[in-house]
Amino acid sequence: MEGFDCATDDPRCYCLLSDVLDLLGRKYVMDIVCVVAVHGTVRFGTLEAHIPEASTSTLSARLDSLEDAGLLTREQYDEIPPRVEYELTDDGAELAERLRPVLEWAQERDSATA
Repeated sequence: MEGFDCATDDPRCYCLLSDVLDLLGRKYVMDIVCVVAVHGTVRFGTLEAHIPEASTSTLSARLDSLEDAGLLTREQYDEIPPRVEYELTDDGAELAERLRPVLEWAQERDSATA
């Protein structure tokens, strides 16, 4: 793979990849990244509307994971009712951009089998 500099016997490379794939493989994580990428800044209700099959607790846990990974920021405003907004960090925006070809491939594959 061009530009890939890890030696094949370097276990750190596989650990880094495993960590990323573990996060991205969690249900709804890529959905959240895509929704936030399209909207820029979103509130929890917007995410719930776009991903209605996700429970509130699961969605909240995924948002926390993305924030812990440095891919998402959470801004809470001192208002009544409370307002919380989520936005991708620069790394999160780069991830969304890198996911774009995978999503395009999935759409092409789905169209070909339909």
